[in-house]
Amino acid sequence: MTTLSDTSIQNTIHSLKHQGNFLDLSRAQASLFSSAFHFSIDEHTRVNVMAEGIISFEPVLQGDKDIVLSCGVHGNETAPIEICDDIVKRILTGDIVVKQRVLFLFGNLPAMDIAERFVEENMNRLFSGEHQNLAAGQKMNHERRRAKQLEQAVERFYLSVEQDAGRERLHYDLHTAIRASKNDKFAVYPFQNGKQWDKYQLQILLACGVNTILLSGSPTTTFSYFSVKQFNAQAFTVELGKVKPFGQNDMDNFSAVKTTLTHLICDKPLNLKPFSADDFLIYEVNQVINKAQDDFTLNFAADAPNFSDFPKGHLLASETGGEYRAEFAGEAIVFPNADVEIGQRALLTVIPTHI
Repeated sequence: MTTLSDTSIQNTIHSLKHQGNFLDLSRAQASLFSSAFHFSIDEHTRVNVMAEGIISFEPVLQGDKDIVLSCGVHGNETAPIEICDDIVKRILTGDIVVKQRVLFLFGNLPAMDIAERFVEENMNRLFSGEHQNLAAGQKMNHERRRAKQLEQAVERFYLSVEQDAGRERLHYDLHTAIRASKNDKFAVYPFQNGKQWDKYQLQILLACGVNTILLSGSPTTTFSYFSVKQFNAQAFTVELGKVKPFGQNDMDNFSAVKTTLTHLICDKPLNLKPFSADDFLIYEVNQVINKAQDDFTLNFAADAPNFSDFPKGHLLASETGGEYRAEFAGEAIVFPNADVEIGQRALLTVIPTHI
């Protein structure tokens, strides 16, 4: 690994503190972050720059939360990237002061540069160690190396402070969906391994404008489940609208998200509504449909939004040797994508439930 000169590091620190341009430099001059370094903002915050796209902030007077905010695991999901970039800029330039430890992760920088979901492979299927499970003849690629690096960053962040009974680990992995949704913002609540669903966390999501919750019923290789499994964190995959190019998002649509996350890391009052089941649309997974053949086809309109529902018996998808139908009246579709690799999930179906 290249060792940066003290002058280079000081110049980078000066740029970060005056311009807040961590993401811009990470994308344009990744070599500036080939060695980790740290610095302070005034006397109140320690900044740890671990690598390109990986930066944490630690208040001198630590709070009781360790918060991970990740985005850009898919490079073309731009709204969350712009949200996190803005918050990081405001912290670096002193516009806001964090009161909780927070780690920002900008996931797939090369995919951002080509405005694609990924370069070679879907990174959000490579966590919990899946990045090391290479198929016969498969070579290690950028997404697999980066997934490992992101896991290591989360591990260092969570384990570098003593985890006592009063501390809370949170991870919000921010995404946007490939297609539109009947519910513009929704969150996947990962499998909890026997732990109860946390209603307080749903109140935080509601403050972000997220009232639709999909309860995952089994382990996965997503980033949010990694934090649940490895560190017992409260974690979510949060879907914020539909994929759009950089600069074309209506950021007013995400003002509640940005405000709530900013208040959370700055330890300001969240002004949460008391929990009421009537405020939420809660679903559980009914079918996980994986693509097994090249001729896998979805049997609904290409622009059908997430959470479109169908009558019992409706043919949802088919391929050689298999037909997949709605098993319940009102069964709805989420994340349909017939273009995934064979063996990967092409469709989830969900049905209403409650907690």
